[in-house]
This record gives sequence, C-alpha cells and structure tokens, in this order.
Amino acid sequence: MNILLNVIMKLVMSNFHSLGDLTPEEFVLKAIERLRTPPYKGIHTVWSGFNEAFREYFPLLDPVEFTNQLAKEGKIVIRPAKKGVLIYKAGEAPSITLGKDALKKIIED
Repeated sequence: MNILLNVIMKLVMSNFHSLGDLTPEEFVLKAIERLRTPPYKGIHTVWSGFNEAFREYFPLLDPVEFTNQLAKEGKIVIRPAKKGVLIYKAGEAPSITLGKDALKKIIED
C-alpha cells in the first residue's frame, strides 16, 4: 500500500510546480547546466546545493529517487563521488576506463 501511495504521489507531483513552471525533469537538466563550473560537465548533488534546492522547489519529491529514475530512463548519467554523486546530462559524462583497458595500457610496450 505504501508503494502505491508513493507512486500516486509522484504522478501527482510530477505536474505540481511549487515555485514556478519547471517540471522536475526540466529542473534537473537546468540545474546541471547552471550549477556546473567549467570545464566540468556535471555537478555534485550535495556540494552544488542541488539536493537542497530540489527539495525546496518540489517539497514532496525526493531528489535521489527522482534522479535515479531519470538515469534509468537514460536522460542523465549518475556517477558515484565522495559524499554523494555527480550527475551529468546524457552524453556529457566522461568515459569510464574499464579494467581490461587499464590493464592493456599498463602492460603494453
């Protein structure tokens, strides 16, 4: 029952705008653009103030759950970071070096 209530609340809140006209998705994408510090393409959700701002703008939504959902949909990329995560717009995240690639670089002459 609690899960159903949570889903219904999210559906209702996805159309709710407490301080303006941005949807939660628009808010996240705009935050990434405006809070990042060049040359970096992403933002730290805690240190940038994103989580706090999201909670203020959408008081009934959880920024962690919402950004995780956007990542599942392929709209943003989430990378673990010290004391939080970094979020990037899809296609802007730096590539990840895989263990095989790292090993190849190490042992290659």
